[in-house]
Amino acid sequence: MGDVRATASLVIQAPPKLVYGILADYRQGHPSILPRRAFLSLDVEEGGVGAGTVIRVRMKVFGVTRQMRARVSEPMSGRLLVETDVDTGLTTTFDVYPEGKGTRVTILTQWVTRGLRGWAEGLLAPRFLERLYEEELQNLARLAESRVSGARPA
Repeated sequence: MGDVRATASLVIQAPPKLVYGILADYRQGHPSILPRRAFLSLDVEEGGVGAGTVIRVRMKVFGVTRQMRARVSEPMSGRLLVETDVDTGLTTTFDVYPEGKGTRVTILTQWVTRGLRGWAEGLLAPRFLERLYEEELQNLARLAESRVSGARPA
């Protein structure tokens, strides 16, 4: 059994409130920044913005489609958004805080693995997720920075 972590971080040239607003909006904002090569769908079951939202996410990971149902919480509203898988306890946090004239966003996923399959997952999944998160953060940056400048995102 082992703890596994995957993380990525980026400074975005947009105000924290704007960036957090995109992340917390599970109906339009958040789905629009997900890398399509892995995230097949994000459906809102309850709520839609921030704490109390329940989402169902379908992902393709190493050729296998997986589904996760997560509840969203905001331990620090406007700063920290947490998605918790209701079945496994896996958590993904979005930490948003001011840095310089922009906003640093850090995505961190943590979970516990077990057995041989867990060992392989712990070895391969972090780098896969980190690449996805780097892409997701770039998508977030394009969207947030375009809203600041009034331009359409590329």
